[in-house]
Amino acid sequence: MKQTVTRLNPLVEILRNTPGRISKIFVQKERGPHKIAEVIRLARMNDIPFVSVPRHKLDELAPGHQGAAAFLLAKEFSSLEDILAGAQNPFLVLLDEVEDPQNLGAIIRSAEGAGADGLIIPARRSAGLTDAVLSVSAGAAEYLKVARVTNLAQTMEELKRRGIWLVGAEGGGSEFWYQFDYTIPIGIVLGSEGRGLRRLVKEKCAKVLSIPLFGRLNSLNVAAAAAVFFFEVARQRAAQKS
Repeated sequence: MKQTVTRLNPLVEILRNTPGRISKIFVQKERGPHKIAEVIRLARMNDIPFVSVPRHKLDELAPGHQGAAAFLLAKEFSSLEDILAGAQNPFLVLLDEVEDPQNLGAIIRSAEGAGADGLIIPARRSAGLTDAVLSVSAGAAEYLKVARVTNLAQTMEELKRRGIWLVGAEGGGSEFWYQFDYTIPIGIVLGSEGRGLRRLVKEKCAKVLSIPLFGRLNSLNVAAAAAVFFFEVARQRAAQKS
């Protein structure tokens, strides 16, 4: 399945890191953002064909573009073994039926920024690595390994056997997100936008922690909650090294 990248930042990241995924780039003839010059430079450096077309033609090919659009093969999923093999002290993210592409893209961006080793999503009832997800991730999807598994609960059991502690994120609890030692091998488990963690998934977590809220709303967007947890992991691990 081919995908289209229409935002310049993700396109530049792909050109720098996985240029082999790009089949062709279309660039508007009219003057546009200065970053288009970087796109052209990297395309030439990697021998990737690019075509200059009038802006109205590019509007038809890739609505919402920023002056350039690339057509590429979908990002390949990694295996769980691939993710664990490259992790000295695993920091994993597990998503339980997160279906909104905007949320998935934002979670990928935060996870990569916090130093996560990989993301695990179920094959069913989950957003895939679509154009929207790649765009929202702002290039982070090019760095973060993503595994798709048939049964998330069974995968959690496998991770526990390998010594990885699983911490669920859910509102309303009496224990807070920072009350855990994240310097050990860890997997942060986040639930869907509406239902949260499913019962079986929640039961397989060693801890279920929450983020207290002080305003009038009683819950955080899953991507916002994810960022709070991820950067607590990053903070504790950085403090351990210092």
